[in-house]
Amino acid sequence: MEIKKDSRDFSVPNHILKTGTTTIGMKYKDGVIVATESQATAGTFVASTRAQKLFKVNEMSAATMSGSVADCQFVINQIRALSNVREIETGKVPSVKYIANLVKNIIYSGRGYYLALMIIAGYSEEEKQGTLYGIDFIGTLFEEDTFLSYGSGSPYALGVIEAEWKVNMTEKQAVDLTKKALTSAVTRDAASGSKFQIVKITKDGFKPIEGFLG
Repeated sequence: MEIKKDSRDFSVPNHILKTGTTTIGMKYKDGVIVATESQATAGTFVASTRAQKLFKVNEMSAATMSGSVADCQFVINQIRALSNVREIETGKVPSVKYIANLVKNIIYSGRGYYLALMIIAGYSEEEKQGTLYGIDFIGTLFEEDTFLSYGSGSPYALGVIEAEWKVNMTEKQAVDLTKKALTSAVTRDAASGSKFQIVKITKDGFKPIEGFLG
């Protein structure tokens, strides 16, 4: 993630201070696991060990953030509000695909203005399975059939996941693999660290597993 410095603060160089992160979305037999760690850094300074990077959008969708903290928070606040409006209008919880397209449209409308790299994950009641999307800085939408990881620690996390992920993993297998991948990331990536935030989303909805900050 990136924290944009206050222009009135002359104690640091006049540039964007970059922070790192590790975010993961992983499909398994019953749905998806979504996870991050909780360290926020500015350069070599650990700004927070309780940074929320994993958010509940609605009962069937979650979002992770990497990039500019403020930009990601803005996008998440927008999609939460739009999801609530849609649910009131239709009487149904908006689908993961609907939420992913909201993010795509918001970020694309800025064409690089929003420094937000996000995972949107959840359970598709229509397809009866977990669904996983990634959206990049200019609004490109990717749908993945297996797993995703973004952020400075993602190369380490992906190395672990690619070696061990398999189709129709149980919840325990998926959670254990997620923790192993996050452990690799926080061990090797100085910008990732502290506690894990892990949730699952299945046909029964959004359920915290570990460290979710609400």
